[in-house]
Amino acid sequence: MTFHATTAGVPRIGPDRELKKALEAYWRDSATGRDLAGTATRLVNDYTDGLVNEGLDSAPFQGRSYYDAILDTSAILGALPERVADISDHENDGLPQFIDRLFAAARGTAELPASAMTKWFDTNYHYIVPELSADQEFRLEDGAWLDDIRDQVNRHGDKVRPVLVGPFTYLALARSTDGSNPLEHLESLFETYGRLLPRIADRGVTWLQLDEPSLVTDVDPATLSRVKAGYKKLTQLAHDAGLKLLVQTYYGDADQAIKTLSGLGIDAFGADLVAGGKELPNWTGEELLVAGVVDGRNIWRTDLDAALETLKALAERGPVAVSTSASLLHVPYTLSRETTLSDELRSWLAFGEEKIREVALLSRVLRGEGTEADEKALAEAREAVQSRATSKLTHNDEVRERTAKITEEDRHRGDIEERRKAQQEELNLPPLPTTTIGSFPQTTQIRQARAKLRKGEITEEQYTQAMRDEIADVIERQEKLDLDVLVHGEPERNDMVQYFSEQLEGYHSTEHAWVQSYGSRCVRPPILFGDVRRPEPMTVSWFEEAQKLTDKPVKGMLTGPVTMLAWSFVRDDQPLGETADQVALALRDEIDDLVSAGAKVVQVDEPAIRELLPLREAEQPAYLKWAVGSFRLATSGVAPKTQIHTHMCYSEFNELIGTVGDLDADVTSIEAARNGMQVLAALHEAGYDLGVGPGVWDIHSPRVPKQEEVDQLLADALANVAPELLWVNPDCGLKTRGWEETTASLEVLVDAAKKARATL
Repeated sequence: MTFHATTAGVPRIGPDRELKKALEAYWRDSATGRDLAGTATRLVNDYTDGLVNEGLDSAPFQGRSYYDAILDTSAILGALPERVADISDHENDGLPQFIDRLFAAARGTAELPASAMTKWFDTNYHYIVPELSADQEFRLEDGAWLDDIRDQVNRHGDKVRPVLVGPFTYLALARSTDGSNPLEHLESLFETYGRLLPRIADRGVTWLQLDEPSLVTDVDPATLSRVKAGYKKLTQLAHDAGLKLLVQTYYGDADQAIKTLSGLGIDAFGADLVAGGKELPNWTGEELLVAGVVDGRNIWRTDLDAALETLKALAERGPVAVSTSASLLHVPYTLSRETTLSDELRSWLAFGEEKIREVALLSRVLRGEGTEADEKALAEAREAVQSRATSKLTHNDEVRERTAKITEEDRHRGDIEERRKAQQEELNLPPLPTTTIGSFPQTTQIRQARAKLRKGEITEEQYTQAMRDEIADVIERQEKLDLDVLVHGEPERNDMVQYFSEQLEGYHSTEHAWVQSYGSRCVRPPILFGDVRRPEPMTVSWFEEAQKLTDKPVKGMLTGPVTMLAWSFVRDDQPLGETADQVALALRDEIDDLVSAGAKVVQVDEPAIRELLPLREAEQPAYLKWAVGSFRLATSGVAPKTQIHTHMCYSEFNELIGTVGDLDADVTSIEAARNGMQVLAALHEAGYDLGVGPGVWDIHSPRVPKQEEVDQLLADALANVAPELLWVNPDCGLKTRGWEETTASLEVLVDAAKKARATL
């Protein structure tokens, strides 16, 4: 059996974030386990049903995923961290036995730290990093997953295609707990997967998908040879079990993977033909090509004519199935619920539901089974592509004239020593100054006030007063904690990108376009469709409200241009660097206004700068040039005495140490608590000589750090950073935390800083 239409993967959080709500209810009260299991089951059933009903003849199925696919794989392989091994198995409610161990690894407990979390390739999704040691053993705990497969086969037969993270990608993304190389386990992990294959086949499926996105990255020849040997054995075992094997790649060019694995008997290759090349010179046509021509990562309608041209050319070489370029995890569920879109903008868009229909249409037409309705849909798509290319919505002459006048001088500040001296005189801060990243808890009262404003139950004036009251409370709490540089707490901000998108021309903020970021955390990326302009100041009044309440400096808080792009569904009709410069100019104007209002410190967050880094080394310099340039364009208009901060979190930064310095921010706060300050050693070796605030409190775990833990992290930081350059802060913003744990944790942080100062 072959297939003709599918997707590379599926979302799992639910169109109304049902899984998020069920997860958070379970974390509050484990007696709701039955509700959690029922919600997860319903969501996967509904989605698989939807794929089949739309005409897709192969439906990817990852099982009921409760947090993250990599973490699920760790659980199935019996490779959850050793420290959670003593947590009792869950015994009822339809949840996997390992569920509480899985959540302990993901979130930590009162006693146990969470596993590291970082970005999934160049996306805004995060995964829980596997922790492996040299003596790691893999023990299959696959019962719950296999039961899920059986249940889906009972619904849809062999149209169900189970999905697992492939052995190479799993190890390539893992970290060592003892200095060993996780890839040392490659052969043994292939053997473990081999033991799993007949158990999968026994559930009645025909196809198994193994996701290997790491094969689109730079991989050395020796490792590729080992991957090839592993897949040669695995393919034979699959065929012996009666399984067909699909190796799925995405986020880049599939040609390296196909070259490595072709001729082994693998039945199908999945290729991202949006982010990667369309030519695929190494595909000989012997295997089924699952052609990802529908963009799984962005929300623009597919140019169906161009996609068909690609598909027809490929079909002349061998068998082709139509698919999305990547998992639909990255896009919202459906466009149908968006009520505030203009007809013109709506006509350019396709969310998950619409992309599934595009896949089905393309498959029918490719096979010569297109209908009259399909011809009409092709004509509509053609009109939409033309409309977008010529629309006045996307072009602003004033913005384009201004960006055309940018010079290199606009991207540079003065000498660092001059700046450092001027800032010390202006701020007069103690050694090891303490601060937070920006946001404070988004309480029920804040969310209720925002909801009441949307529903018209309170006036704009009443809402503004409620936010002013929240700011006053946050300032008072920070002064009691004796923090050195304060923030206004961002109560008025729903999200650090969405808030600005609602005030910038060229953006549209959606109503229901939720996507999963990690675990139960969801975001609603805005749509950046046109040239960007700032009509008026966006944050100045809130800053002024906070600064008048304290004599301590309050940071102006902005989101940087790269993050504004990375966490939006960004236009693809011009180079990203051009769009980034447009956003940078809007932020430059905002910084000028903040400084005029009295801001001595302005923080421009860039947590996503690592996220957009191309996966292949050869493509990275061009990206870094415009990414760094846009940040410097935004921040280089201020006098030396104004201190510019930036913030980065939850990415692998060791390979970007030079870039951290190139940004030329006076202070960079960076996630470090979960990785034990490893990034600081790299900064030290690189001769980094700007201010740095490595996080000493992991805010993504619901636990108050112990005093000795923070003391040790700060001591480790001082071993790599000169005291005059070191700041003390949490890993990230505090909007997801409660006030009780926030206060207790910041007391620990401030106490650690004061004790360390006394030793200088």
